[in-house]
Amino acid sequence: MSEVESFREPQRGFHHVEVPAPDPRPWPRAPRSLAPRIVGAGREMGLDEFLEVTATTSLVVVVDGVLVHEQYADAVAPQDRLLGNSATKSALALLTGIAVGRRSLPDIDAHVCDYVPELLGSGYDRVTVRHVLTMTSGVDWVEDYHDPRSSASQLIGRWREGRGGLRDLLGTIPGGHPPGTRYAYCSPDSMVLDWVRERATGQPFADALGDLWRLVGAEQPGVVGMDAPADQGGIAMAAAALAVSARDWARIGFLQVDGRRDGSQVVGSDWLVASGRPERSFLSPGRLPSTITTHAGFGYHWWPLDDNGARVMADGMRGQFVYVDRPRRTVVVKTSAWAYDDSWFDRQCRDLCYLALPAIAEAAVSAT
Repeated sequence: MSEVESFREPQRGFHHVEVPAPDPRPWPRAPRSLAPRIVGAGREMGLDEFLEVTATTSLVVVVDGVLVHEQYADAVAPQDRLLGNSATKSALALLTGIAVGRRSLPDIDAHVCDYVPELLGSGYDRVTVRHVLTMTSGVDWVEDYHDPRSSASQLIGRWREGRGGLRDLLGTIPGGHPPGTRYAYCSPDSMVLDWVRERATGQPFADALGDLWRLVGAEQPGVVGMDAPADQGGIAMAAAALAVSARDWARIGFLQVDGRRDGSQVVGSDWLVASGRPERSFLSPGRLPSTITTHAGFGYHWWPLDDNGARVMADGMRGQFVYVDRPRRTVVVKTSAWAYDDSWFDRQCRDLCYLALPAIAEAAVSAT
């Protein structure tokens, strides 16, 4: 299987649930020629070179609700569902925000065990919903997929191999540092967050996404990866396994602009502001571990590029991005299929994208 095929229509390789798109409402279109000046990786480059260097599979740009630029790799089409990897976490943040706005989840300072008593006695015993939202749970976890024996590889393996038991694994993670005192990237925090959201609302991830898909007029059905067949008790890999079209990834991003779609308030504005702002000094841009990024901080499962949450990123492994510029009402979606084995190349591409996507957004607005 080619690198591109591992991301395009990935449900061929794992158990999944398809989320219908019952009321598709395509973006209005007004194509613009973009000429961003992209500076990074020790040189200046144009758009086409950047897209080639970073193994781009799709690029979609939406300005103020209008699709202004769209291009795809040869093997990819607009209707293809593209795996977002950890960009899925930002979609989870929106679903959580909807639950908070509806008062199904009224207090994010409640302990996760109030909703999920199965986690009592684990590292999540005294962890709050806010802690898992900001990945400050303090649990003893290292997000390392290069080591096939790591806990992270075991977690992702349960999904990819359809063995089930993802939530059973969460209860085995021990505590480490006091909750709220440090940041560490932790996909189990996302899985716990979704478990809490599900208990609070009564809606599994795919059902909640289905409601959202109807409200935003998604053009294509979504695909949610499961750790086992749904009729055998499988649960969603809510940290990483959402695949939707590039245009629909832009819908997820555009909700983060003002929470509205077709005149309806889907996500509360207070949540959008809070989710894009680092709550602690060590969560601010430039303060995260340098092995993660020097360009962004961490909010509620979004990566802010500034302290006021005006510009945020959804970020998935191997180059899956949704960049949101709230003041400019602009969203840039970039999906990719770059190699992961070379950690230095992976880091260079990721850093370059954090520089390039804002430049692409600025060029799109300037071309109005």
